[in-house]
Amino acid sequence: MDYFSTLEAILIENVAENKFRMFNDFYECFLKNDISFDNNYQAPVLNNPSYSSFLNTIKPTALPPIKNFKSIEGKKYLVHTILHIEYSAIDLALDAALRYQNMPIEYYKDWLEVANDEIRHFLMLERLLKELGGFYGEFDVHKNLFEAMQQTPDFLSRMACVPRYLEANGLDQNPKIMQKLNSNKDEFNVKFIKALEIILDEEVEHVRKGDFWFKYECKRLNLDPINTYYKAIERIFPGSTRRKMDLNFIARKEAGFSCDELKFLSKKDDCY
Repeated sequence: MDYFSTLEAILIENVAENKFRMFNDFYECFLKNDISFDNNYQAPVLNNPSYSSFLNTIKPTALPPIKNFKSIEGKKYLVHTILHIEYSAIDLALDAALRYQNMPIEYYKDWLEVANDEIRHFLMLERLLKELGGFYGEFDVHKNLFEAMQQTPDFLSRMACVPRYLEANGLDQNPKIMQKLNSNKDEFNVKFIKALEIILDEEVEHVRKGDFWFKYECKRLNLDPINTYYKAIERIFPGSTRRKMDLNFIARKEAGFSCDELKFLSKKDDCY
């Protein structure tokens, strides 16, 4: 089985059930070393996300805010919002595993492992959404994560801006959502919180993987990691280094962020 062409087919597959089945078959072969690498492969330019055929995408500013955590509709919208992040994260991990040739085998192993985790997260949340009578595609979504993927075709920018910026932001937001759910702890919210705890714990490892490979590339190119990171995220997300960020210091430290970075991004004098 050819690694790159098979993975490309999985990435662009637009039926979730088929995508996950194809990935499971591929991942099993990968773990058994029953795979070959054509390093002359060229990754495609992606113009549309794989979910464009079954989700209605609109500008993020047009999406309603997440306010009501108590009503069924409010719960469905919140779960659907996070579910879409997880689906987008699946494709981001698949693309990271696909787009870059001649990398150490540990690199491909890391991002396929991330994709496998993200699929599990998606299925876990989808079950919760179905409990509420909802389905993926019931609400409008944005394609911010797909656009970030388009804007970072080079390896250094991808590692800086996706795992180390976007996914790291998730480490900050997840506990805030759990705190709000805790304030109205019914039977469903207890299950939802448990799912979010699993996701938070495993997302720390995903960000850590991005941190490792970002620093790997900085070392290879003889670049200072901290200044290179600031320049990369500021280029893709203007203003990101100037605003005061409310950070999950504990999770970010576990994921590889330095104290100096945390102080700079949070505009605080310490990182505790």
